[in-house]
Amino acid sequence: MPSIQSLLTARGLIGATGLTALALVGGGVVLAQTMNLAACPLCILQRMLYLLLALESALSWPLARSAVAARLAALLMLLTALTGAGIAAYQTWLQRFAKGVSCTADQPWWEHFVNWAGSQWPLMFEASGLCSEAGWRFLGLSIAEWSLAAFTAMSLAMLSALLRPKAN
Repeated sequence: MPSIQSLLTARGLIGATGLTALALVGGGVVLAQTMNLAACPLCILQRMLYLLLALESALSWPLARSAVAARLAALLMLLTALTGAGIAAYQTWLQRFAKGVSCTADQPWWEHFVNWAGSQWPLMFEASGLCSEAGWRFLGLSIAEWSLAAFTAMSLAMLSALLRPKAN
């Protein structure tokens, strides 16, 4: 069993972030299925970014024994997590302040990509909800707000990993 000290290394943070991202995707799918929640295009985009973080972690973790590789992986994962935080923040804004507004008015490229992914793997990527509807809440926060907190925490973890003097 890894020690707390080993989890706080750059390599440990990279691995923990990837595992957390994967767990959040699994939890999101289970939550959607058991509570009959409809994911919106922004939810699916965030799910894709969590999966990308998990993939980046899995591919870089074996190489992250080197300080240079760990920093490059942390930088890439930081950019991915910041993108997710931006999307979650936008969705939070839609839910809190822009009532009745959907994701976008003109179906941008990413919405077409989400629709295509949903047709390929509906259980994971089907988007049938409205981005401006918070729906289910836990401790007063919507799923988008919890996602914003998770992406922010992952961004901070990757920033910490990026600034570590040693990889492991």
